[in-house]
Amino acid sequence: MKRLMLLGWLVLAAVVAGLGFIRLAPSDPLDWNTQPEFTEDKEFRGGVFRVVRTGPDGLERFHRIASHAPRTSVLAGGPNDGMVTYITRTQVLGFPDYTTAAQDGDLLKVYARLRFGRSDLGANKERINGWLAEMEGASQEASAGQ
Repeated sequence: MKRLMLLGWLVLAAVVAGLGFIRLAPSDPLDWNTQPEFTEDKEFRGGVFRVVRTGPDGLERFHRIASHAPRTSVLAGGPNDGMVTYITRTQVLGFPDYTTAAQDGDLLKVYARLRFGRSDLGANKERINGWLAEMEGASQEASAGQ
């Protein structure tokens, strides 16, 4: 019985240590504030690429939405730099997802990916599509108001 109880405490300690590592692991901007070259939308197991024709102010509009999203903070960059990387953490366990948005002429290129695990269960796709839809909706409201 004592061995079983000890094993239970060891498992609990390992889980707490693992969750602590996920929550507190440092995020080096040099590792995450980057984008691969891509020219079209693509989905993969741990994230998505999105390419959207936004005009030259797309990154600024995207930044207004992303920087105010729940559990999201800026890791590096800014609209004036032409590229911004955000960290969004899951609500319960705090798993970090990284989103890098860059302006390339009239195109906004968004690269969202997970840090831990193999699959994000579509969370990055859903979040980025939502932010882009919100951005499009705000753009249409602004045009209708003029």
